[in-house]
Amino acid sequence: MVEGGHVEKTSNMHLPITPDNVKGSFKVPLYLKNGLDPESRRKDRIKRSRKMKSLAESSLSNIAPLTNVRDYYYYGYIGIGNPPQKFSVIFDTGSSNIWVPGENCRSSACASHRRFNKDQSSTFVPKNQTIEIQYGTGFIAGNIGSDTVQVSSAVVLRNQSFAMTSVEDKTFDLPRSQFDGLFGLGFTGGAEGGIEAPVDAMLRENILQDPLFGVKLYSSNNKGKGEISFGSYDQNYTDKLTWVDVYGDYFWATTMEGIFYGDESINYLYGADKINNITTTLPPQAKARASRKALLDTGSSLIYGDPFTLAAMSIRIGADPSTGEIPCSSLALLKPFHFILGGKPFTMNPDEYIYHDEESGSCEVQWMPVSEYLWVMGIPFLQSHYSVYNIKDRKIGLARVLS
Repeated sequence: MVEGGHVEKTSNMHLPITPDNVKGSFKVPLYLKNGLDPESRRKDRIKRSRKMKSLAESSLSNIAPLTNVRDYYYYGYIGIGNPPQKFSVIFDTGSSNIWVPGENCRSSACASHRRFNKDQSSTFVPKNQTIEIQYGTGFIAGNIGSDTVQVSSAVVLRNQSFAMTSVEDKTFDLPRSQFDGLFGLGFTGGAEGGIEAPVDAMLRENILQDPLFGVKLYSSNNKGKGEISFGSYDQNYTDKLTWVDVYGDYFWATTMEGIFYGDESINYLYGADKINNITTTLPPQAKARASRKALLDTGSSLIYGDPFTLAAMSIRIGADPSTGEIPCSSLALLKPFHFILGGKPFTMNPDEYIYHDEESGSCEVQWMPVSEYLWVMGIPFLQSHYSVYNIKDRKIGLARVLS
């Protein structure tokens, strides 16, 4: 267990292995961790201000790549091996691989986290294959093996391929990254190393009651915890979910047609009106290919999008487009933003798209510009929406969180 920067080195996770071919649904609790102390947050705000200023002065083709500030994240626990060795992981809809630190990793990030010992597992099988993964922020490299991966006491994945890192960059050092590794929830098409993604393995092995999972992320104002349910979802949302189609075979992305403020008719999404006009007469598949895309990403701490759109949004609400800062006194006067995803509107209220740092008394927008054509709807959006991911039908269900 990770508490206050201390890593408990207990290696084994004493949970019973279930018989083969058992179908079920199960919940995994998620924990919200504020990854930065006040001084680090202050330094990140300065860095963010400089980055946004340079982006505002750059053309789209010269914009710096995505940097995930990671002010906070959600993690849960899994077990790998037999007997299971316990690891804290981010359940990440924006990637498709499982990785944890390997026993031979000598990076400082590995030294401060639990490491997988393959010799202590009776079911481990080496793959004699190396892997490298470059994230928006962070890099890992290592070796691939397969073993039993236990997500809860109810269901396990047998012979699941995963990576044991031999190198991790400083992004994954304590105290910022108090998780040990990642559990990718994307599709096999997005997996590095040619492995089968865990969600596709769940579908193939028919171990879920229903071929889906639901994600509930509470904000720090609401106990700072969350929940991911595999094989079922919260039935309180049954009649409230709005479903959109997944675009592509990589991650949980859908089309994005617009962003509107309050009851105004202006579409703030850069280039959206032109695309929407051009694609009016196209068949659905061709229209989807031409549309902007948005990724629903449980592993990203902010909303990321193109700098032109975000600058216009910031100016509209009175935020500084260079720093993202906004007077906290103006929050009561702001209106919701409506994001059109898969052709359907999803709303974020001012207290959801503005971060209020009560320690410093400052407020800032929960978005950052990147050079990507793909938008990333990270934790702020998912804290305001309960989300369900249908693996078989490739659909995403979204509903405003219930109070």
